[in-house]
Amino acid sequence: MYSKKKIFQLFSISKIRVIARERLVRHLLGGSDRSSLFLIPQRTESKKRDNLENLSIKTRLPRQKTARNDNDWVFLRLLLVFTYFMVLSAFVHAQSGISPIDIERAGQSGWQFLKINGDARQAALGGAYTAISKGDASAVFGNPAALSDVKNIDVQVNALQWIADINHQSAAIAVNIGDIGVFGASVAMLGYGDIPETINAPSGTSGTSPLVTGSMFTANDIAAGISYARKITDNLSVGGNVRWMQQQIAELSMRNWSLDFGTMYYTGYRSLRIAITARNFGPDSRFGGWSEEFQTESDNVRMPLDFRAGMAMDFLEEDGGPHLLTMVIEGDHPNDGKEKFHVGASYAFDGMFFIRGGYKFNYDVQKFTFGAGINYPFGETVGSINYAYVDFSELTQVHMFSLGFSF
Repeated sequence: MYSKKKIFQLFSISKIRVIARERLVRHLLGGSDRSSLFLIPQRTESKKRDNLENLSIKTRLPRQKTARNDNDWVFLRLLLVFTYFMVLSAFVHAQSGISPIDIERAGQSGWQFLKINGDARQAALGGAYTAISKGDASAVFGNPAALSDVKNIDVQVNALQWIADINHQSAAIAVNIGDIGVFGASVAMLGYGDIPETINAPSGTSGTSPLVTGSMFTANDIAAGISYARKITDNLSVGGNVRWMQQQIAELSMRNWSLDFGTMYYTGYRSLRIAITARNFGPDSRFGGWSEEFQTESDNVRMPLDFRAGMAMDFLEEDGGPHLLTMVIEGDHPNDGKEKFHVGASYAFDGMFFIRGGYKFNYDVQKFTFGAGINYPFGETVGSINYAYVDFSELTQVHMFSLGFSF
């Protein structure tokens, strides 16, 4: 049998361990100082030694160290752990013999050219554009809330050759109107080039076979819109796009409109920001109406809704220092495919030279991305040139170029 004194000592030690464990969790989440991890029990002068309320915790002061550096490393560790478990879970799922889901919502929407972001800066970061700050006019193609970072006037022009010799061009302009906010306008065009016409020709007594007629037809897409963004507070920005679009294939065409929304929130901890975007809200559309030949109507074409959430943070950001490292992570939930993840990093030297890289998870063919850029001031104008490389594995490699001017 234990004496009352022994029972009290054992219970007190258990209580201290529980408190230490709770404070350790709060420390890892950035909610307490490191000094709370050093716990020392201290008895009060009361004679009732069996009362647990008489147990107090005294902290031992740690060595002098800046809390800012401690919190930086805590956040970096949490970010690396989160990324590690995200990659590990995907790898385990792929290797554990779990059968894939038969239906992955693929092919359930149209207007696929709206998914192409022609901005080389955003593409080089693995497509993780949601939480990118210091936005320029091309933010209308990613998170429109980042337009609020435009100081005066910004113009961006983007060009790329997509897979299968498909050409994509886009341009955007943004103007800051002071306290009213930032207004923008944009246009994006996609051309499929000449396509050989193939028809179903009668074959034998029944059935058909494909026949190349020798004629050519073409297809193209276009989207034009206006944008608006504003800083609601010093930490919160919101923005949105309204777009009109048209898609044409041979003699058939259809039109539609869409809405995009975006937010950008700075948490107050260093440069950590969290952002959310919702793109391509709009009604269903269809090519043509009733067909007398086939006695039916064409199917409805859904919009490719896309929801994203991401966070980013700058490192090495010393006052007056030439180095800046930005890390970005993002999750993507489309309505016509499986969930995807994007990670990216950007290194800037002296605000003029940039090197970027990224990776796309859970894609069929897209994987690595990388790029570079340069900002060159001349007079009161700052010019920028950005390049991005996107790997499509077996298909091809896509090279993207962006040219910009800030006045």
